[in-house]
Amino acid sequence: MRTSTHPCSRLLVLLLVLSGASEQSDGNEWQVQQPEGPMLVAEGETLLLRCTFVGSCLDDMIKWVKVSNQDQQEIYNFKHGIFPGVTPMIQRTLEPLNCDYSIYIHIVTREHAGTYHCVRFDGLSEHPEKKLDEGTSVLVKGAGDSEPDLWIMQPQELVSSTTGDTVLLNCTVLGNGPPGPIRWFRGSGLSREAIYNFEGLSHPNVTAVRASKSDFSILLHGVSTEYAGTYYCVKFQRKLNRQYLSGQGTRLRVKGLLSVLTLVVLGLKAVTLAAFLLALAVRRRNPRQEDCRTPGPAELCSF
Repeated sequence: MRTSTHPCSRLLVLLLVLSGASEQSDGNEWQVQQPEGPMLVAEGETLLLRCTFVGSCLDDMIKWVKVSNQDQQEIYNFKHGIFPGVTPMIQRTLEPLNCDYSIYIHIVTREHAGTYHCVRFDGLSEHPEKKLDEGTSVLVKGAGDSEPDLWIMQPQELVSSTTGDTVLLNCTVLGNGPPGPIRWFRGSGLSREAIYNFEGLSHPNVTAVRASKSDFSILLHGVSTEYAGTYYCVKFQRKLNRQYLSGQGTRLRVKGLLSVLTLVVLGLKAVTLAAFLLALAVRRRNPRQEDCRTPGPAELCSF
């Protein structure tokens, strides 16, 4: 005798397999990515501090700590607490957390100068921030201070695109600063990727705009989902061969076919179980309905 599987059963199994594969891919390894800086912000403005965790990020045991003159201060805690003047970036972009623990510090003052660390903690260590090697250095220009020799402005916080698009990433550099090139990077830390160098070799699918002397914007041609990430416009000091100043970064999100399918799967997961149970209920109410699909005496299909 041949038994048939209900279509709803097959769909449910498929979605559960996809869900399980996605959940099993989350490992226990993680890595924090935040820009080195330094970043320059004027008093009264809003500072964006970026932080992304790569790897397992299923919990919210993340906080920001500022270190200045050997003093440590908790700036924001994603688990608990009230922190006036500080908000997470996700509240403004209305996006899922997705391992992004960036924050805004509003109405910046001189007291906000220092080095900021994005920390993952287990609630047991008293000072987990000591385990971090690097942070984001922030400089604050006061109202009475002289003009700095260099400003780097990246006005785009988030750019959304689809596969195959050409994407514009804006960067304006005011002033000269020390001799050295302007470069673009994707990501931060030792794993960051060089994207464009205005005085050297660059990625083949990237071109400069140079609409003016202060314009250091770039175009990414034919983007794919692999282009997603946070891009930084950075000034280097040639003599010391070190990073001199960094922009606040622009996050690029690229939607491809896989992203669309993922959204469909996640959406179907929410209703599949209900639909499956409803189909079973209907089948139980009409137990002879399945028999009408096979040839047989006409009286078998009369209700």
